Amino acid sequence: MRLILWIVVCVLVCITCYRRYKQGKFMAVLITVLSIVAAVYLGLSAMLFLTQSRVLYQPSRGYDYNPADYGLAYEAVSLATPDGETVAGWFVPADGAERTVLFCHGNAGNISHRLDTLKMFHEMGVNCLIVDYRGYGQSTGRPTEIGTLIDILAGFQWLIEEKGMRPEEIILFGRSLGGSVAAIIAKDVHPAALVLESAFTSFDDVGSHYYPWLPVRLFSRFDYNTLEAVKEITYPVLVIHSPNDEIIPYKFGQQIFAAANEPKQFADLEGTHNEGFYDNGNLYKQIWQDWLKDLDASE
Repeated sequence: MRLILWIVVCVLVCITCYRRYKQGKFMAVLITVLSIVAAVYLGLSAMLFLTQSRVLYQPSRGYDYNPADYGLAYEAVSLATPDGETVAGWFVPADGAERTVLFCHGNAGNISHRLDTLKMFHEMGVNCLIVDYRGYGQSTGRPTEIGTLIDILAGFQWLIEEKGMRPEEIILFGRSLGGSVAAIIAKDVHPAALVLESAFTSFDDVGSHYYPWLPVRLFSRFDYNTLEAVKEITYPVLVIHSPNDEIIPYKFGQQIFAAANEPKQFADLEGTHNEGFYDNGNLYKQIWQDWLKDLDASE
């Protein structure tokens, strides 16, 4: 319906311009065309400004599966945040685990769509806590930038206060949007290490990549500046990115790696942004196993 309306408007504008041109009103035609271009430009800018949150956050409420469906024992976690929300998560323990991954997931779905990753960590003998941001899954509220940070910080504090873990036993891991969340949290809580998978440098950079002809940086409502966060981190960093990532460009991963302090490693994944892990599960698992061995050896 919107497409049909847009076509009708364009046809009417073309007819009006043609009539004015036939009447010898060249300047009137020029002014009309420029006005239309300006109106469309401003309209698109306004639309992007108003829909940023909807584009960035794409939560699902219902859980399709739980860890038990994958043969994993787990603890359902409910965390009260300082600003009055309640966020849900799953803690999947591994026998004899000496490390725990705090998993910050991407912008779409919820924790039930990351069970393959939880199973992989369990097979590697690593505990994992995954938390849904507010507005996702069974978590209350609506997602915001500061809210996502508060939610993951609540998970970090839960591991320390309820599970008796030390910060240096916790690895912060973020995928896609979660990479920014993990990096920003990591610079303040000093975990054992940070892993960033398919992460972007900043929200502004992503917007400018997709809309280079719009002044995205002028009306951006989000920051999520991964690049600046990693500059403050002095413990081990692993950056994982695929050259075939069609959503978050490979160059973003390279820029994050370049900005990070030593010790750091970069690992190439294969495949697309959302399918790389699934299509290359053995490679992905090997990346993690090799890096964890290096991490153990460096301590």
